[in-house]
Amino acid sequence: MKEYEALKITSLYRHAEHSLASPVLARFVYPWEALEALSGFLLEIGETLPGELYEKRGESVWVAKSAVVAPGASILGPCIVGERAELRPGAFVRGSVLIGADAVVGNSTELKNCILFDGVQVPHYNYVGDSILGYRAHMGAGAITSNVKSDKSLVTVDLGDERVETRRKKCGAMLGDFVEVGCNSVLNPGTVIGVCSNVYPLSSVRGFVPANSIYKSRDQIVRKETQTPS
Repeated sequence: MKEYEALKITSLYRHAEHSLASPVLARFVYPWEALEALSGFLLEIGETLPGELYEKRGESVWVAKSAVVAPGASILGPCIVGERAELRPGAFVRGSVLIGADAVVGNSTELKNCILFDGVQVPHYNYVGDSILGYRAHMGAGAITSNVKSDKSLVTVDLGDERVETRRKKCGAMLGDFVEVGCNSVLNPGTVIGVCSNVYPLSSVRGFVPANSIYKSRDQIVRKETQTPS
């Protein structure tokens, strides 16, 4: 079977130490493959979290004692909220979600079946579903991941002239470490963005964006003159 190096977990997430999800990600080659196993993994690891750092809320929600969960935020399990994370008023966590340390989940932001590495910011009116956001990735206000195609067919990742099968009906976006997504952008099903890349505001992104790039439009993806540390 042909392998696609740029789409691999090891290429997109070089800071595995910055997520409790590193053991489940290590089982797979491509990030979308880990989404199926996420719920079971959270239930498994949740029971092992140290009691001096985490408290269990309900049947399958573990929240770090140093995290800040505002009144009006809603969390459904299974879910783990990492140390010093912040969930602001109106945040809605629909289950099967791992929120990393120092992450920010903003007002009216909705999360479902996703991994947020440490330091991720989805601070204003974001939707993140069936997606993985790498270390210190940031989505501007109103930016969302679209995770289902309009015809409900299986999602593919467009990689140049090739289409890589995910074998998933629901597959949002895979953002590498340090990715910056501009305000009100839509990341279409099967979007993969390489490390340290930027997306212009109001973009509609589909397919693969190489590492250290600036996405201006589908036909205008330019290489950064200076690369951000990774």
